[in-house]
Amino acid sequence: MEEIQSQSDNYRSSSSSASSPASRVPSSNFFYLRKPGSLRQPISFEDSPEWEDTDVDVRVEDGGDSIHVATTPASPSLSKLNSGSLPSPPLPEGAVGTRKIAGASVVWRDLTVAIKGKRKYSDKVVKNSSGYALPGTMTVIMGPAKSGKSTLLRAIAGRLPDSARMYGEVFVNRAKSHMPYGSYGFVERETTLIGSLTVREFLYYSALLQLPGFFCQKRSVVEDAIHAMSLGDYANKLIGGHCYMKGLPSGERRRVSIARELVMRPHIMFIDEPLYHLDSVSALLMMVTLKKLASTGCTLIFTIYQSSTEVFGLFDRICLLSNGNTLFFGETLACLQHFSNAGFPCPIMQSPSDHFLRAINTDFDRIIAMCKNWQDDHGDLSSVNMDTAVAIRTLEATYKTSADATAVETMILRLTEKEGPTLKSKGKASCGTRIAVLTWRSLLIMSREWKYYWLRLILCMLLTLCVGTVFSGLGHSLSSVGTRVAAIFAFVSFASLLSIAGVPAHIKEIKIFASEKSNQHSGALVFLFGQLLSSIPFLFLISISSSLVFYFLIGLQDEFSLLMYFVLNFFTCLLVNEGLMLVVASVWQDIFWSILTLVSIHVAMMLSAGYFRIRDALPGPLWTYPISYIAFHTYSIQGLLENEYLGTSFAVGQVRTISGYEALQNTYDISRDSNSKWENLLVLFVMAVFYRILSFFLLQFCIGTGTSVRKIFQCKRDTSNTR
Repeated sequence: MEEIQSQSDNYRSSSSSASSPASRVPSSNFFYLRKPGSLRQPISFEDSPEWEDTDVDVRVEDGGDSIHVATTPASPSLSKLNSGSLPSPPLPEGAVGTRKIAGASVVWRDLTVAIKGKRKYSDKVVKNSSGYALPGTMTVIMGPAKSGKSTLLRAIAGRLPDSARMYGEVFVNRAKSHMPYGSYGFVERETTLIGSLTVREFLYYSALLQLPGFFCQKRSVVEDAIHAMSLGDYANKLIGGHCYMKGLPSGERRRVSIARELVMRPHIMFIDEPLYHLDSVSALLMMVTLKKLASTGCTLIFTIYQSSTEVFGLFDRICLLSNGNTLFFGETLACLQHFSNAGFPCPIMQSPSDHFLRAINTDFDRIIAMCKNWQDDHGDLSSVNMDTAVAIRTLEATYKTSADATAVETMILRLTEKEGPTLKSKGKASCGTRIAVLTWRSLLIMSREWKYYWLRLILCMLLTLCVGTVFSGLGHSLSSVGTRVAAIFAFVSFASLLSIAGVPAHIKEIKIFASEKSNQHSGALVFLFGQLLSSIPFLFLISISSSLVFYFLIGLQDEFSLLMYFVLNFFTCLLVNEGLMLVVASVWQDIFWSILTLVSIHVAMMLSAGYFRIRDALPGPLWTYPISYIAFHTYSIQGLLENEYLGTSFAVGQVRTISGYEALQNTYDISRDSNSKWENLLVLFVMAVFYRILSFFLLQFCIGTGTSVRKIFQCKRDTSNTR
């Protein structure tokens, strides 16, 4: 870092000295270019020195998967580049100019990606892109927003959504094949981390989910990933922090998400926007860390929107996109020469990436239109005079006829002319191991996160105390039957309604599952079993604590078997409600709409549960069939009342008694059969299983594909607005 800082100071001092007109002379310490012998006026506000081309010698050995890369400067100006202008990290000890780099080469040729639009596959997001990435190097895909950067990255990695269709070829180690599991890692732009785990715990559980073998063997892999991403100082800190300790900064969080993929030790790393939401210092530290990772032999391909001058100097190759068109692919330094040859040299006091985006981002045309009214008062705004449409056409035409495009085609032919060894799939952890790991991890998360079940336990206990004290001292007379039914209905209905407080936790779990599913770390069945097994202890704790308090405050029958049935019934009711919440959360994948949907469902179920009006008296078409039969409140309350009143009798006068069934006839609809309470419990169990099966299909086919009801409605609204 000290060397980077010193080189950065050298660049700033040299830039400031060259900014004055008197000192503006060609210097070998500057990389800003101007087309040699050009007579036309460049569209910029600074003059730029000349710079000669480089000779890049790339030799591909036959019969192997190794590549020799040697860069020979053609002029003294290039040899002084890193010494004064652009910082670069120090080479590893023992490194030489030409060294053998073992790894996987990636080539994409004539790659076109079409997205389903109003007409089938009519919208081309990426158009005839070609390029390559070599082991031990960093290849960056750069361009303005909506230029096709992420789509191209996903196309190369083979992770396009179902709505996209790819044309062209992708070669890995000179073989036209799909990258197998474990051979590559993919880091999304926005990844979901588990805030209640430390960095070391998070990576260790990720390693257990991904890698086969013994637990002890995976600790060394985790430590290697921590060291590779320079996370040693944060290894024992919580990712999300808590009320007494702050969580990790955004830069460290981003490095943790990359380290999660490094536990597989992949040959290729795809990273979508590694500098997303990072400040300049964190961005530079991130890129130096990735440069160190590339020096180990890993092939790095990532997208970037914008970078500082220091960060730009760390790139090896750049693929410049605009509206899906490739404006340049080649060495980073040659891109500056390409812009100069096209008549758009980079000003001395401007970052190269800023200059590239300024030239190819069509959004700047709106700024030009806004600034036209100011030119009379403030002079000619030459810094925003560039016509981006002209610049894009000029750069694209210049590149197609340039020596850089020819060199890329030649290199692609060399990398694909003879098929090399294919990458082998790495072993996965067994399904049983993954279920055990997810169960233990979820238990640890739930015990630390108060939003998961501790908050629901507190809410249920408060509700139980409120209902119990309101309905306390009822006695066991015939007149107390209706009031006791009201107490049981309020307890079951409102406790289920308060459980909706766990929706944010379910949404978070689904996001974590989606992130792990996209990289094949987990599956829908594994996630459901892990989530179910880990939630059972907490749900049983809620049910038994609430049931005990309610049972004795209300004064229900003092018999142990009846008490155990009450606890089991309420536990199964919570289990059904848990499955219902998981289904709704999987459909919407949004907290607001999930809570709104669940509240509406619960209100409809409470109205048809048979308390406000006996089920047989409900209107048939809707409320009786199907709502009252799919409302789990009905079976839970009916089973609890049968548990309390079947087999009991009440005295009416001095000589007559009536059964508990007769006492409830005008209050709630129950069955005479003594086994009916177990039938209601069985129905609740079947409903719990049904909701889990439904959740499995939703998680399997909706999560990870970008499909949700909210996104579908949003896409339809956007389509109608464009019309």
